[in-house]
Amino acid sequence: MATYIILSKISPQAFSDPFEFKKIAERVALKIKTKCPGVVWKQSYSTMGRFDVVDIVEADDPKQMAQAAMIIRAYGHSTTETLTAIPWKEFLDTI
Repeated sequence: MATYIILSKISPQAFSDPFEFKKIAERVALKIKTKCPGVVWKQSYSTMGRFDVVDIVEADDPKQMAQAAMIIRAYGHSTTETLTAIPWKEFLDTI
């Protein structure tokens, strides 16, 4: 499986009460689970930098990855940037 890193920036207009975000996150997770069964969530982090959320996921099908990113954008009211990640040792072995 390929590893991907999804960087998300949540729109300031996504919610008026911070507690609403938990419901949005649950809705996004359910949508991805049902629509993108080949995407496996490994870890998620809240960050305090340029991006609000960093997700580490795995998938064999890049089309499902693209669909998951679109779900985050549409239902999570976010912009996303998706990166392919190669484990460091594998990367060094290719050099």
